[in-house]
Amino acid sequence: MLCQCGCSESLRHDLCLTDCLLLYVFSSSGKEDSSGERGLLHTWKGYSYSVTPERVLLSRPVLQAALGTRHGILLVEGGQVYSFGEFPWKQSQVSEAGPLKPVLESALSGQRVIAVAAGSFHSGALTEDGGVHMWGENSFGQCGLSSLAVVPNPTPVAVLDLDTSPPHTIRVLELACGEQHSLALSAQHEVWAWGSGCQLGLVTTIFPVWKPQKVEHLVGRHVLQVACGAFHSLALVRCLPPQESRRPLPDKCGQCHQLLYTMTDKEDHVIISDSHYCPLGVESPPLGLQSPHPSITEHTDYESGRAVAQNGEVLTTTDSDIAAAGTDSDQAVGGVGAAGSRNSPYPDDQAVKEYLKLSDTSLADETPPADSLDLLTSDLIPGVMPVTTSSALNSLVSSCASAVGERVVSTYEALSLKKMINYYYPGVGGVAGVPGGVPGGPAEERVRLEESMQGKKSCSTGDIREEEAEGLSRRLSLPGLLSQVSPRLLRRASRPRVRAVPLTPVGGLPEAGELLPSLQTEVWSWGRGEEGQLGHGDNLPRLQPLCIKCLSSKEVVLVAAGAHHSLALTAQSQVFSWGSNSSGQLGHMASPTTIPRLAKVRLSEGIRVWDVGAGAQHTLLLADGDCYQPILYYSGQQVKDGVQDAPQDQTEGYSYTQQPVLLPFCMNLGYVSGVFAGGQSCVALADRNVMGFIASLHELASAERKFYCKLSSVKNHILRPLLDLGENYRCPASTVLLRSLARCYSHLCHLTGQHSASLTANLRRRREFKNLVMLEHASIFLDTYNEYCCSVGNFLVMGGFQALAKPSLEFFGKCPELLQRLAESSEENIPLSDLLVTLFYLPMRHLHEYGRLLLKLGTCFEVSSVDYQKLQDGCSKFEALALHLKRRRKEAEYTYHFWKSFPGKMTDSLRKPRRRLICESSNKALTLQNSGRFSVNWFILFNDALVHAQFSTHHVFPLATLWVEPIPEENTGLHGLKVVSPEETFTLLACSSMEKAKWLRSINQAVDQAMSGAGQSGSGAGQRAEPPISRTASYTFYKDSRLKEATYEGRWLAGKPNGRGVVKWLDGRIYTGTFKNGLEDGFGDYVMPSKTLNLNDHYQGHWKEGKMHGIGTYKYATGELYDGSFQDNMRHGHGMLRSGTLNSSSPSVFIGQWVHDKKTGYGVFDDITRGEKYMGMWQDDQRQGTGVIVTQFGLYYEGAFNNNKMQGTGVLLSEDNTTYEGEFSEDWTLNGKGVLTMPNGDYFEGSFTGEWGSGLKVTGSFFKPNLYDSDGDKGRALGRLAVRPEEKWRVVFEECWMRLGCEAPGQGENQRAWENIAVALTTSRRQHRDSPEMNLSRTQNRTLESLEFIPQQHVGPVTMEKYDSIRRYLIKACDTPLHPLGRLMETLVAVYRMTYVGVGANRRLLLQAVNEIMSYLARIFQLVRFLFPDLPEEGGAIPEPSSDPQDKKDSNCADTQLESPKPGRVVSSSALLLPVLLPRLYPPLFTLYALEKEREDDVYWECVLRLNKQPDVALLAFLGVQHKFWPVSVPVLGEKTEVVSSTKDACFASATETLQQISTTFTPSDKLQVIQLTFEEITKEVMSSLEDNFLWSMDDLFPVFLYVVLRARIRNLGSEVSLIEDLMDPCVQHGEHGIMFTTLKACYYQIQHEKTT
Repeated sequence: MLCQCGCSESLRHDLCLTDCLLLYVFSSSGKEDSSGERGLLHTWKGYSYSVTPERVLLSRPVLQAALGTRHGILLVEGGQVYSFGEFPWKQSQVSEAGPLKPVLESALSGQRVIAVAAGSFHSGALTEDGGVHMWGENSFGQCGLSSLAVVPNPTPVAVLDLDTSPPHTIRVLELACGEQHSLALSAQHEVWAWGSGCQLGLVTTIFPVWKPQKVEHLVGRHVLQVACGAFHSLALVRCLPPQESRRPLPDKCGQCHQLLYTMTDKEDHVIISDSHYCPLGVESPPLGLQSPHPSITEHTDYESGRAVAQNGEVLTTTDSDIAAAGTDSDQAVGGVGAAGSRNSPYPDDQAVKEYLKLSDTSLADETPPADSLDLLTSDLIPGVMPVTTSSALNSLVSSCASAVGERVVSTYEALSLKKMINYYYPGVGGVAGVPGGVPGGPAEERVRLEESMQGKKSCSTGDIREEEAEGLSRRLSLPGLLSQVSPRLLRRASRPRVRAVPLTPVGGLPEAGELLPSLQTEVWSWGRGEEGQLGHGDNLPRLQPLCIKCLSSKEVVLVAAGAHHSLALTAQSQVFSWGSNSSGQLGHMASPTTIPRLAKVRLSEGIRVWDVGAGAQHTLLLADGDCYQPILYYSGQQVKDGVQDAPQDQTEGYSYTQQPVLLPFCMNLGYVSGVFAGGQSCVALADRNVMGFIASLHELASAERKFYCKLSSVKNHILRPLLDLGENYRCPASTVLLRSLARCYSHLCHLTGQHSASLTANLRRRREFKNLVMLEHASIFLDTYNEYCCSVGNFLVMGGFQALAKPSLEFFGKCPELLQRLAESSEENIPLSDLLVTLFYLPMRHLHEYGRLLLKLGTCFEVSSVDYQKLQDGCSKFEALALHLKRRRKEAEYTYHFWKSFPGKMTDSLRKPRRRLICESSNKALTLQNSGRFSVNWFILFNDALVHAQFSTHHVFPLATLWVEPIPEENTGLHGLKVVSPEETFTLLACSSMEKAKWLRSINQAVDQAMSGAGQSGSGAGQRAEPPISRTASYTFYKDSRLKEATYEGRWLAGKPNGRGVVKWLDGRIYTGTFKNGLEDGFGDYVMPSKTLNLNDHYQGHWKEGKMHGIGTYKYATGELYDGSFQDNMRHGHGMLRSGTLNSSSPSVFIGQWVHDKKTGYGVFDDITRGEKYMGMWQDDQRQGTGVIVTQFGLYYEGAFNNNKMQGTGVLLSEDNTTYEGEFSEDWTLNGKGVLTMPNGDYFEGSFTGEWGSGLKVTGSFFKPNLYDSDGDKGRALGRLAVRPEEKWRVVFEECWMRLGCEAPGQGENQRAWENIAVALTTSRRQHRDSPEMNLSRTQNRTLESLEFIPQQHVGPVTMEKYDSIRRYLIKACDTPLHPLGRLMETLVAVYRMTYVGVGANRRLLLQAVNEIMSYLARIFQLVRFLFPDLPEEGGAIPEPSSDPQDKKDSNCADTQLESPKPGRVVSSSALLLPVLLPRLYPPLFTLYALEKEREDDVYWECVLRLNKQPDVALLAFLGVQHKFWPVSVPVLGEKTEVVSSTKDACFASATETLQQISTTFTPSDKLQVIQLTFEEITKEVMSSLEDNFLWSMDDLFPVFLYVVLRARIRNLGSEVSLIEDLMDPCVQHGEHGIMFTTLKACYYQIQHEKTT
């Protein structure tokens, strides 16, 4: 292996000196990271041909260097720091080290340093944990360590945020050092400063500042980089987000509270200016220096007729203005509220034109002519609102108009000044928020001048109108006459407003996020400015950071500060410089040097600067040369041999550069990755090209920089004029697409610029490939290129380039050399439209460049390595996309040529931007079967539709809803394809089997791509042989009578809607739900607007074959609500209809059976208005048959109804028990024979007429019965004329049987029933899962899952274990409304409450309510036995296994007690189902019991209250309890207490508490259990004082139990007793529980009749 000097590898570890005068050292390792190959450091001074770079020899690669005035700092791999040069602060150690003998800073041993910085005479180091170490000169506090004049060794400096409690340490990302100050950039991207001078940017006058303090003026901004000059500071700041920069401009200065806008009233015009200069931001200069407000003549020496204000703006003046300024002592240009002379003449015509052009020389070098920028406003820019000027500016405009009289007013109206101002929008940053800079000349001049004037190309990629806006928004002159106004300005003012296209994406690319460097940056400066190094157009100092407005749109990515000059490097590889130019260090000789200007580096097109270094009086530039190996440029002072540093203020005798010069030795340094400058020294950091890896990295970065400059050039010189031409020539078909193309081009350009900056930063740092964004996040690039290619293709297809050809020809001239050069086209006489197509497709070539360079990088690694595979994968992605985009270009061109030949009438309707031609049948390759002989059928397949064109008509079949399948050829011999669309099915015949296969494949692929998003994938790989038969698509029907003009969006199956979808009709109807075979089927939501009311009908429920069928809820526009069953779009089955509301005219509720939309069968109607409730039979919406009516006044009627009236035999009872039994003719109208019985038993018998309550006519006999007469005939129970219990709610049970798959009760298959249950549960769970508003809890989900499994106990003999599992299953099922049994239970509870709540709470309905429950039990038990067929019938016994020891134990226990059949051993419906049913029905049922037993309970309760006044002993004696059962002592709070005569409520207390629980239970079995426990508690208390073998007799037990009942104070004991008696399981009536219940019942009657003395 040979080095570049030709030395062999055998000379490793030796120095080899060649005629290139470079020193190289080789290490013993051949590895890539070896010290001899990476991080080679070279240092030199000056720029002459005799300069010899010296190689700094270190054992490890150098990562970073920093230079002070006479010393330097080096950071090497491993985090070690070396110093070289002069170290006067080193007291006991060596105070000087040559550049070839660096000294290790041992104080930093053990710390891993990641960055270093050098000031003039001090240094800093940054450790991995964000800590700061400083050393060197500290006289001005620049090391941040108090009470030390010098700091000999690196010492930690704490950067603390004192605003927090406790103060926490700030992590630092970057350091910068000046002569008397230091800056730190924190991890929060805030700036901290310490040292002395206004360059700190701190609000203080006390220096030095020993401790780091936050620069408050930059708080809230995202600072990216800091740099320090000798006495000034720079910061690179990310622009504020759009929403923050959109705030209205302030009217007054935030510091001095003076107006930001001033008005100068001339004789015939007014100048509005924003040249406010805040004195609080300027450090007062010492005596003898310049005045803070220099006269205007001080800045007019470089060009006549120009004046530079203090903040860098340019005021157009005339000679007379200048003269006036020199004589008028009242005028202070740029001062606060500067007033102009009133006797200055207005400039002549030429001056007006010059002024309106606003061609500022300060940025003429880099600002392009911008006539083409007139196009845009901010309508389309995301995040930027159309501009409205601030109130201050508006008021000034108003006052100026009134000040100069009617002529100005008419001029203002003609110019529409407000509209003109609103064309422009203020830039980001700056004090007033208005960017500086001015536009160039007219478009025609730009084209002529751009070739002859080098270096005048724009680096602004701001919005198209930005630069003109910068000029016009700063001041506006209002001339008196229209003739004095530039016609160009008038033309612009009258041009209609158009939508804007941002040529720089506002806020960057969102998907790039923090992955790539920001290009939307600002440069802020502060400190001393006597050399103009702050860039604000003056020589004044700044106490606080201020934005350099003219750099806000230049995409600055790096700033550097020399001693008294500043540099800014842009993403387009341009260098702006400003400040001291005493030695030519700015790279140009233009004046003034107080504003940024372009350094004259571009000696050839290929030179692009990508790193800069700034020394005391020189600048070092690192750039791309003609090849990708970097080259070096130097501008500044020449250093003479043998002469030490010259004083900076003495440059006589020293030569210097007029513009940057190429350093002749740069090609011999290898691949330079960074340059550094300081004092008079220069340093270059280079690498050797090992295995081609370094060269490949440099080539990749260089190619990206070159590509970005090319894209920017096309954007500035081609795209902007085209946008303007597109507007002027009014191409409506192409204008929108051109804007879209511009937007996509802008995104691509911006991404490339960001990526270029990222690759450049990688070269400056570690020079690795693993973290390259194009590898880790390739999708960002692929998506951007895809979007751009699509926009170019769309523009091409619509003939956009052809439409621009003529205007472009006029604009670019007949010899478009610029276009040809940018399009890299060497062809002659190529049409202009083709040239434009070539130009805009040019970026696609760069994808091949990406692939080539990644592959080249991959060859540096072993084929089997992970790195190689990663690079190979990246290469494959970009190459695949390049091929894919090439195909898409061909498709676009093919489509464009097709439209040129297509008949014109149909072109307008069929031609769409994204539509691409795939194939067409103009060669008769495809015909329609059964078409006429003379018919013409032309089939055209696009990427989104199949078009069937005939003579003058055509029909479009969207591909997403097109199904095609081949017809077998065996039978017909024809090459047919069956095509199915939602409304048509037809057969296409191909001319051959090959043609048939081609069309079948083409259609299937087109359908597949249309479904997957128009073929957005990077390659065609992975395509299916045919698209899925089931798919999601949208379609508008045009033929179907039911769905005509309705749009369906959802799932399809073979041409029919199938699955979830939405149909929207034009009349406002909307259906959302499931479909089957093209019809609504399943659960759906239907909204239908009412024609008369301004409301909607709304149905939510189940559908079948396009009709409402099943359970659903219908909300009518009238306010009615129906909830129940439907069939064939009608209410059919069980349902509830609510009409009106409580405060409406006729509120009512009906619940019951419906047949074909009418009430038919049993139902309950609650007429809330009349206070009546009807419970009976219906026919065609009328009461017909037997029924019961109760009223809120206590009337009760049962009997016959006919034609909605009480007609026939019936029984009527009033509240006082007056009873009529006989014939009725109308509601409450007696007519015919009957018997009227009085409450005392007297009765009339005869013929009655008249309405009840209004007087009756009686013809008959009066009877007063004997006391001994039997009243059996007249005391018959109620309910015999009412609907029988088993007839009630029959339809509810029938629907449950139908859900189980049975046509009639008990007729069906058991297995099918279980399958139906599982299907119903699964379907309902899915439905609830898909509807967020119907979400189930986790417990409900688990219950549903367990119920979905068919239980094993539904077959085989039933044992006690199976019986218990059946009982548990029933509890779960009845608790789940989605289970058929659960829905049945829910419905029964609803109808029961509906019947017996409210007016239905009538005591005469108690018997019917109890019988209804018994009927429920019987019918539900029938269902249960159907599901579990081996369950014994009612009263059947379950055999008990004899081998169970637990059962034996139970039987032994039973021997000692009364033998009673156990409830669990005998199957009964009440034992199995009452625990599930009764708790839900308990409130209305118990209310009826309470009403029925009201009198008895009142008597009982009165007696209870009276007897409970007695103490325990007295009450026991009164009740006749034997003395031996009296408790002697009772426990009170855990202690035994003697029972005395005054003791109350203490005896048998536990038994009393137990009995009280009877009111908290629901079922008779639970209540009986409470009674049993009460007996056991009594027995336990008595047994404690008697013998163990004691047995109760009823005579002994009854008085004790009576005492407990009295003390329990159960309010409605009579109701409890009656409920138990009515609903008790018959099998326990004669057992132990039966006897205990009889005892309780006896106690209740005993208490009622107890007589106390």
